[in-house]
Amino acid sequence: MKDTPINYNVVKQKIEESRLPVVGNATIREIVRLVNEIIKVTGDRYIRMEMGVPGLDPPDVGIQGEIDALKRGVASKYPMIDGITVIKPEIKRFVKLFMNIDVEEEGCLPTVGAMQGAFAAYLVAARANAEKDTVLFIDPGFPVQKMQLKVLGYKYETFDVYDYRGEKLREKLESYFRNGNISSVIYSNPNNPSWICFTEQELQIIAELANKYDVIVIEDIAYFAMDFRTDLSKPGEPPYQPTVANYTDNYMLLLSGSKVFSYAGQRIGMMIISPELFKRRYPDLKRFFSSDQFGYAMIFGALYTLSAGTCHSAQYGMAAMLKAANDGKFNFVEVVKEYGERARIMKKMFTGNGFNMVYDTDIDKPIADGFYFTFSYPGMTGAELLEELLYYGISAIALTITGSERLEGLRACVSQVSRDQFKDLEYRLKKFKEHH
Repeated sequence: MKDTPINYNVVKQKIEESRLPVVGNATIREIVRLVNEIIKVTGDRYIRMEMGVPGLDPPDVGIQGEIDALKRGVASKYPMIDGITVIKPEIKRFVKLFMNIDVEEEGCLPTVGAMQGAFAAYLVAARANAEKDTVLFIDPGFPVQKMQLKVLGYKYETFDVYDYRGEKLREKLESYFRNGNISSVIYSNPNNPSWICFTEQELQIIAELANKYDVIVIEDIAYFAMDFRTDLSKPGEPPYQPTVANYTDNYMLLLSGSKVFSYAGQRIGMMIISPELFKRRYPDLKRFFSSDQFGYAMIFGALYTLSAGTCHSAQYGMAAMLKAANDGKFNFVEVVKEYGERARIMKKMFTGNGFNMVYDTDIDKPIADGFYFTFSYPGMTGAELLEELLYYGISAIALTITGSERLEGLRACVSQVSRDQFKDLEYRLKKFKEHH
């Protein structure tokens, strides 16, 4: 079987040269590199679904805010570690207007992307109590977050949540919490990679158990308001972005400028620490930081030593976008609905050619069409499918590297697939079905 859309021999050679033990189990960046090497030789355009990179233009209001700041000379000046004065009130307003949560400016911190926010969160939360040395992942999740813990030398545990939705989540979560070693629990909502979204009942369960066992909840909302089944775009009007913060004070929120604001290149995100957690004192923090106050340790211990602040001009760009959204002048959700439309069309192409959706429901209703979807092909593992699809000019990542127990599945990101590629995608999927 060598009549494939991409030159069979070239793909085979590049796979061998990659020296990857199992291509299907490669990391996101390893797949990116491999596909780039194939493209260098063949010149063929791939349907690239392996990396969650925004595929839309950044908002003009952010670009102009950053340009104006650069012209004022901010590039020569260090930013304040806890954020410039104009961004903190806009983060606070944004959280109130789009989540209906009251926070304090001191706990609204810009970070170098949500990924740095997660790294800093682990540095402090996992050291707050010497008896609690383990982070729990409600998976599937972003693979790099586990890599961060490995780099730090921290312990973690994980479970695939798909079979524990609704009230089933309570016993599963408590089976970990009751052991007394869980410092914090992290999940993404909407979920990367499955695109499932937790219900209010599930968020309340997480919060109740976090309160009961004194566990810090790290809520990753990188895909803020991107559950397009509900319009979350109107500032100060319900419905609001669902959040665990409605039910506990023991939380940290991670927001990203990369996806919903299409500002990935500037590496800007936000960390919001609840007022109660910010002020709370943990004597064990003194083992590593100069203060036992959680918020102080975060700013002058973790964020200071990681990067001494977030890019000065990018903060101005982010502040401008937040202000425009808060003032009702910039509907950031409407812009990114394009991802949902792409997903809807692409999922039909896959299912129409013999593929199945892996994570397909939120308990009792279909998941939203959004930034990601997951798929499989009968009789093949995810690792086998990923490698095979490379010969057809289609790239993705295996769900196994995300903590998923669905060994047959792959994650597809729609952002880099433009509409002018849909015809090629349809052809390649039909060719794959013909061969298999």
